[in-house]
Amino acid sequence: CLVPLWDVDLAIDEMRRNAARGVRAVAFSELPTFLDLPSLYSGYWEPFFAACAETGTAVAMHIGSGTRTPQTSPDAPSAVPATIIFGNSVASMTDYMYSGVLHRHPELKLLYAEAQIGWIPYLLERADDVWDTHRGWSGSRDHCPEPPSTYYHRQIHSCFFKDAVGVGLLEQVGEDNVMFETDYPHQDGTWPHSKRAAAEQFGHLGETLVAKIARGNAIRLLGLD
Repeated sequence: CLVPLWDVDLAIDEMRRNAARGVRAVAFSELPTFLDLPSLYSGYWEPFFAACAETGTAVAMHIGSGTRTPQTSPDAPSAVPATIIFGNSVASMTDYMYSGVLHRHPELKLLYAEAQIGWIPYLLERADDVWDTHRGWSGSRDHCPEPPSTYYHRQIHSCFFKDAVGVGLLEQVGEDNVMFETDYPHQDGTWPHSKRAAAEQFGHLGETLVAKIARGNAIRLLGLD
């Protein structure tokens, strides 16, 4: 469901109204400050995250939902931002891990839509290294008492529809943290050949793992029957 992001109390009220109707996720911005809204570090969103955790409502962030896509130069072709747009998800996930939001709300679940997954293992490796190596000056432990990857594996989920690289790194990405999506009706998606795309990317995996990626993880995350 969509909520009014310009007022945290209104956002909470609308989220709760929909949760009571059985809605299992709420749309949020990957990077609120890109919308001139308070950051995750400000404390402004704490009541919202607490309410989402209480109601079991996943916070879903579609790629590019910060409304500002990464650019390299004004004269670069559109192919450039279309290639590197996952950078917004990289930035958002890093914010969540370091901000303490996931530490303070251990029941809160995040969902990244259309973000793909191949980039996640290096981000976790880098974040954990910065957390330890640069702890003396970087503020890495100000709000993040455990290695950042701890919060990822416990609370963050990401969807993919075209990412054979990510499937190859599934052990590092986490088999419980990923879900297949079709991205219908977006041009970049796999419809009407989504079943074939799924089979080509992860059909070679064991039956239990295929079931997790195709439906089991989503059922668990969203509390479905």
